[in-house]
Amino acid sequence: MVLGFIIFAVYRGAMFSKEILRLEILGPENVKAGDEIEYTIKYKNNGNFALENPKLIFDLPENSLTEDEKTRITEDLEDIYPGDEDFIKIKARLLGKEGDLKVAKAYLSYVPKNLSARYESDTTLTTKIETTPITLDFDLPTKAEKGKSLQYSLNYFSNIDYPLENLSIKIFPINGFQTESSSPSSLDNQEWKLKTINKAEGGRIIVNGMVGADVNQDLDFNAQIGMWQNGNFVVIKETTAQVKVIQSMIYISQQVNGSSNYVASPGEKLHYQIFFRNIGSSSFEGLFVIVNLSGQALDMSTLESSSGVVQQSSNMIVWDWKSTPQLKKINVQEEASIDFYVKTKQDWVPETSNENEMIISDQVNVSQITQKFDIKINSGLVISQDAIFDSSVANAGQIPPIAGKATIYTINWNIKNYSSDAKNVKVKAILPSQVSLTGEIFPANESSNFSFDSASHEIVWSVGDILAGTGVNGDSITLSFQIILIPTVSQKGANADLIGKATITGENQFTNSIISSFDQSIDSSLKNTASGIVQ
Repeated sequence: MVLGFIIFAVYRGAMFSKEILRLEILGPENVKAGDEIEYTIKYKNNGNFALENPKLIFDLPENSLTEDEKTRITEDLEDIYPGDEDFIKIKARLLGKEGDLKVAKAYLSYVPKNLSARYESDTTLTTKIETTPITLDFDLPTKAEKGKSLQYSLNYFSNIDYPLENLSIKIFPINGFQTESSSPSSLDNQEWKLKTINKAEGGRIIVNGMVGADVNQDLDFNAQIGMWQNGNFVVIKETTAQVKVIQSMIYISQQVNGSSNYVASPGEKLHYQIFFRNIGSSSFEGLFVIVNLSGQALDMSTLESSSGVVQQSSNMIVWDWKSTPQLKKINVQEEASIDFYVKTKQDWVPETSNENEMIISDQVNVSQITQKFDIKINSGLVISQDAIFDSSVANAGQIPPIAGKATIYTINWNIKNYSSDAKNVKVKAILPSQVSLTGEIFPANESSNFSFDSASHEIVWSVGDILAGTGVNGDSITLSFQIILIPTVSQKGANADLIGKATITGENQFTNSIISSFDQSIDSSLKNTASGIVQ
């Protein structure tokens, strides 16, 4: 009889299957980094035996955040009888980069009734971090000259609805670029520790250094923003940028209104200064200089020079060494210069989107050396901004605004690019001290390109590349974001500023120059003076 019972017990243990206990984890397949999610661990006894002394272990994915900071939850359960089912819920926030896969694991161990062996069932759930609502963006040119200094910025901005603590930004060493200083400063010029960042807050790091790489070499910039957890640096966002090193062209150089990369505007007077530096091994003597001008935006009737001979009919100015003593002899490493003035046409706009209409050119000929210079007319890349009182938002406030109380407005930015492809386009504006962001940005996919420096109150929209003609035929690029105005008592009886002027910049791919334009600042009048006076 005893032998039979032993054989039965052995047979029963051998026949027991771990599949009798059904264990599963329910949760989202895709999440935004930092959003609170809920895991549901369900279990059911599908067998005919009671499962005694059950113990549940749940391991949260790596780099998870919980209220009690625990990443492993252990719980002793009541005995699970045949047909019994129950569940446990656990809340957490997942951190990581876009595309990271986060695996949650559950283990439930138990002893089947009348058996001594302990069995365990396990299961997993993989969740993908689809988006990380954090902006990390380099603000730097695509080209830099060898042997010259370079300043760039790294902008960061969080739209995660959760305060991020223990943050750092890492900028990796760049072969061919020597970092000299930064603001804020860093002990090693590689890691910058950040204060806690709440939703709709951000900042920037400004770095100065020297370009030492060879011509045509690429400078590879790489930065990460992440959170320190248990001694590990958890990367949340990563960004890269590349800068081409070029050779300085110093034979003939030019400045317009004091700038070597000037962008002209309709109706303004342009002061051209052309410099000649001798970088050869012998002197130049008796130089003769001719400058030919072209461009539909120029008013050739205004062309003038104090030392050159102006020929308005042929859009040309001529200098010789007799009228300009500097041209008589230029020794090695010495420099001479000439200058002239001309105006652009008032209220000029291009007739078509042809990029050639947007260019003013001057060709300089000296001692059989020819150099052509182009500058951009500031009517190609255009930003327009307006504001509306957002009555669709609950508790949006009142019009007119009231001192000490919040009113929500929506700022709309619209971009048009009349001619020439533009790269590295950015829009910037300053918010007044009494104005803040709500964090609502439309369209949502532009959130990763939107940043805000909480210290300077500057907004930066990194638009990217824009093709010629964009917006001219209706397919404009737009961005809308909400702001909160809380007027001060001192603003009573006047219109309150909502946002400073919006400035757009970009790299013109035809002229290889920086172009920019702006739209005026906006106050609470919203083009209706009576409606915006603070009460």
